[in-house]
Amino acid sequence: MQSISPLVRDVVMVGGGHTHALVLHSFAMSPVAGARLTVINPGPTAPYSGMLPGHVAGHYTRDDLDINLVRLCRMAGARFISGKADGLDLMNKTVSVPGRPPVPYDLASLDIGITSEMPKLPGFIKHAHPAKPLGPFARDWEVFVADDGPKTVAVIGAGVAGCELAMAMAYRLQGQPAEITLIEAGDEILRDTLPRTRARLRHHLDRLGITLRTGAGASEVTADGVHLSNGGFVDARYVTGAAATRPQTWLERTHLELHDGFIKVRPDLRSSDPSVYAVGDCAHLTDNPRPKAGVYAVRQAPFLFANLRADLTGRARRPYRPQPGYLKLISVGDKIAVADKFGITIEGKHWWALKDRIDAKFMGQFKKLKPMSLPAPSGDVSRGVADL
Repeated sequence: MQSISPLVRDVVMVGGGHTHALVLHSFAMSPVAGARLTVINPGPTAPYSGMLPGHVAGHYTRDDLDINLVRLCRMAGARFISGKADGLDLMNKTVSVPGRPPVPYDLASLDIGITSEMPKLPGFIKHAHPAKPLGPFARDWEVFVADDGPKTVAVIGAGVAGCELAMAMAYRLQGQPAEITLIEAGDEILRDTLPRTRARLRHHLDRLGITLRTGAGASEVTADGVHLSNGGFVDARYVTGAAATRPQTWLERTHLELHDGFIKVRPDLRSSDPSVYAVGDCAHLTDNPRPKAGVYAVRQAPFLFANLRADLTGRARRPYRPQPGYLKLISVGDKIAVADKFGITIEGKHWWALKDRIDAKFMGQFKKLKPMSLPAPSGDVSRGVADL
């Protein structure tokens, strides 16, 4: 789709996270004349994290997880730049991408997610497979499953993410000689869950034969496994980590205001620089801090779209006010999920089916999208078009 209006404003979206994918969808359905959209992402697809445990367990194919960003950009009339951004020049308003000229912007938005790499843990970067970014992790897991070697796995971190991942792995490897070990530095797993939720998840960990090692953290990762701080050792050919998440380190060089490395944003999702937005896991909501969860990224999308559109057309921005809580649906390997909300814990196949329907609905909107023709300059028009 080609614009029939002169392009006078550059909107650059760095990263293909859930929020940006939905914003592109919105621009495709309701374009703004005179605005050029650019998406910068390391690859042509963006995986949907909500379906990762299901993929690890074997319920979804790798293709099921992917949002086709190139197709989505085509639908929205956006250009796509394949590359990993590594800098933001606030003074000159450019994004740096290795091997390419600086990408200029009038408005920029960052949706670059987080990483679960543990650079301070010796050997982790060389020998382990961090659960985030999701794409490389999913690829490495499939290689491991197909390999004929021993199926010994260690998961570092026994929060909800680590337990869900370990259960998905154990389910996938059923019928094979496999050993899954969950390592937790503290004395208790799932510390941030309700007692009943914790009890149900512990039941499923036991049911799947997962070994728990608590009270000793990982001290080193080697090619053979994980050394523990108490002198113990866990034999593992595949090691992953879900114990910590951290922001992309290049954000420290942007001169944006940060909170523990995450970009501080106001209720309108703007950073300390009024021309730069941040959403998803890389953002810190200063007025209403929330945990890193995909549900917040999804619900930020209409507000980011409205505010980018407001900046382009001269309208008023809208504040994003996150909900106080949300329904947690935790899969337990097979097609069963534990539901947790407002102090109530329930489980069953119907909860997994509900999660499956939610995920299918989310992904389906990107597959059914048809290109919209861009109208002549009337209605929503970027400021500056009328002057040409």
